[in-house]
Amino acid sequence: MFVPAGTYRVAGPLNVPQCVTLRGAWDAPHSEKGSAIYATGGAGDENGPPLITLNPNSCVEGLTIFYPEQDADRLTPYPWTIQGRGIHCSVIDVTLVNPYKGIDFGTYQNQLHYIRNVYACPLKVGIFVDKTTDIGRIENVHLTPGAWDNAAAYPNAPTGEKMERLVSWLHQNLVGYLIGRTDWEYMNNCFVIFPKIGFHFVETDSAADTGLPNAELTQCGSDICEIAVQVDASQEHAGITFLNSQFMAQAIVGPTNKGPVKFSNCGFWARGATASQSVIEGSGTVTFTACHFASWARKPGAEEAACILVKGGSVIVNGCEFFADRGKRHDIHELGDGGRRQIELGPGTQSAAIFGNRFRGGETIVNNAPPGASIQIGLNVH
Repeated sequence: MFVPAGTYRVAGPLNVPQCVTLRGAWDAPHSEKGSAIYATGGAGDENGPPLITLNPNSCVEGLTIFYPEQDADRLTPYPWTIQGRGIHCSVIDVTLVNPYKGIDFGTYQNQLHYIRNVYACPLKVGIFVDKTTDIGRIENVHLTPGAWDNAAAYPNAPTGEKMERLVSWLHQNLVGYLIGRTDWEYMNNCFVIFPKIGFHFVETDSAADTGLPNAELTQCGSDICEIAVQVDASQEHAGITFLNSQFMAQAIVGPTNKGPVKFSNCGFWARGATASQSVIEGSGTVTFTACHFASWARKPGAEEAACILVKGGSVIVNGCEFFADRGKRHDIHELGDGGRRQIELGPGTQSAAIFGNRFRGGETIVNNAPPGASIQIGLNVH
């Protein structure tokens, strides 16, 4: 079904039948013009029927979706904007200007789902994945207030103090990517800014086996947030892997996680509210390889916080570079402070291998691991 360029008011839910594409006039995400849907139904009921329901092998493509009655001064819950039900649901070249909750590929089974080229300013959850027992793919997703701010010709654009209030709301409420049960979720070029949690991996009550995630993420990022990555659960045989990604600020591995979590060739830097860059618990192994940590211990009162704090489980740190900016500013000429702790091994540490790293300003590793823990530290340089 082709939707020509224009503005369309939609007061009730739309159902896209099996093997049908609802296609607008644009081939890439955009903020204005093109085929624009003004959604007015469902205000105040986030658990109501979604604006658009996809069925097996159906697709939404080339549309801009906007909630004209949403106002940053008094944000109102709405149901999911797009919800998939069944295999091969796709969302391609779509702008979600200001959804309360964006794309739901988790309430119902969503094997082999596909999300590509999405530009959005979600308010509570950007993308939710669950009940996926065959590989889902998410590519080129950009979650930012700019999706709403750039739609200046639309009503209630969040400019000036409204934008400040919107960003404050996002810091307290937004989860960019909420990932439950999925097998081999492939995510590439996925970004979020100003969230409460950027990428959150959780165990769900999914009827599909265990409800645990397994995901590989490449060139992804979470910017200007307190928690960039939080892994509360992952599959023990596969876990979560980030490659070539960037984070501002914390990566947390929670006490209930059992699977491996790996960061390869990733960059970490701090906000003013950042204590440790990574806090590790659980019984799995967390690996940092060829990563760099630009600053940490910037939170007032947390000047002794280690960059990597291991409270439980095991850790491997190799080929990484640590440099601190004395907690004041991002200035490469100020980097290097031997008084800042790079790694702290707590009494719950099971094992640690820390080797082949560069610790600018001198090595400061605090080892409070229990006597029975297997700890190897060596071949590091300053």
